[in-house]
Amino acid sequence: MPSTKPAAKLNWPLMKNNIAREDLNAVIELLQQEDPILTQSKNVRAFEAEWSQWLGVKHSVFVNSGSSANLVTIAALKELHGAGGEVIVPAITWVSDISAVLHCGFTPVFADINPRTLSMDTEQILSKITPQTRAVFLTHVLGYNGLTDKLLTELKARGIPLIEDVCESHGATFRNQKLGSFGWASNFSFYYAHHLSTIEGGMVCTDDEDLYEAVRMMRGHGMVRELAGSDRKAGYFEENPDLNPDFIFAFPAYNVRSTEVNAVIGRSQLPRLDANNEKRTANFMLFLRNLDPDLYRTDFDTEGSSNYAFTLVLKEPNQGLYERVVAALRGANVEFRRGTAGGGNQLRQPYLRRLLGDDAWKQCPIADHVHFYGFYIGNYPTLDADSILKLCDLLNGLK
Repeated sequence: MPSTKPAAKLNWPLMKNNIAREDLNAVIELLQQEDPILTQSKNVRAFEAEWSQWLGVKHSVFVNSGSSANLVTIAALKELHGAGGEVIVPAITWVSDISAVLHCGFTPVFADINPRTLSMDTEQILSKITPQTRAVFLTHVLGYNGLTDKLLTELKARGIPLIEDVCESHGATFRNQKLGSFGWASNFSFYYAHHLSTIEGGMVCTDDEDLYEAVRMMRGHGMVRELAGSDRKAGYFEENPDLNPDFIFAFPAYNVRSTEVNAVIGRSQLPRLDANNEKRTANFMLFLRNLDPDLYRTDFDTEGSSNYAFTLVLKEPNQGLYERVVAALRGANVEFRRGTAGGGNQLRQPYLRRLLGDDAWKQCPIADHVHFYGFYIGNYPTLDADSILKLCDLLNGLK
């Protein structure tokens, strides 16, 4: 029987602010300059270069959010690979992955998840590929790696671009190589309390020169002057002699630029990212080792993982246990989110029910289990081992 003893108050917020005093001091130093430039300028360029070096890619483009990174990436896919067709997407992800696909006129095709990674299952992805497939948009969920050798080999052989959403998985690896360096493109978010935060911010990363230039223009109204390559600029100038070279709009694009303030914060945080990730990983492994495997999933594929959250998933659909978990966490003042960070199975959300019907969720039963019986709890570098063990004792006592 579950314990009736009131739980000790753990006072565990979902997330804690990543922005430290040293980051704020870097902003103050910028603002104290005699005439500081605050719009996109040299600090943005420096942050892009430093991030590219850390990740191991040729190019990065800093934007104002991870959602904007999703949008300009899919918009560039449309311009470079043609309009129309299908993009394979996960049921467990953030809404902006799917909304970007919809906004750009592609059809989302959903694949169910691998319960050990919460990312799309490789066999599910491959079974969904058709002649209409334009890309696979894979989310590395809450720090887990979603890649397999088979997936990478098959996509390469079929010439299908892989887009990696790494918004929740900074520093996670596959085969000792950082996630976000495998695909045609990758997207990162620097939102509050992610592994690295710039208040709001995101990054598009790639080794592909054409994609890099397209995303640079997509970020800044589609303007040709945003191009990095002088030869490309010259081509547009020659083709459009009737236009002011400073105001040639190649694409009907967006303004999703970020600022020098955000870039300064990112540059200040980047040197301590790896050390903070090591602390988060140690926290998460301690949590999994001490969680009751008869009640909860503890067999996640943690190789190379970099989790900024504790994933708590009931092993079996058990409404009684679910209700006891909710009551215990609330009683201990432990903040949580049901169904992972994105609100669970996206196919149950109103915007997709209107498009695909009320029964579309049945396509992804494993994602649906996470929707109803999955939680995430915050994991940050300042957590102490004693609190983690007390949390595990609380959860293990709910049989």
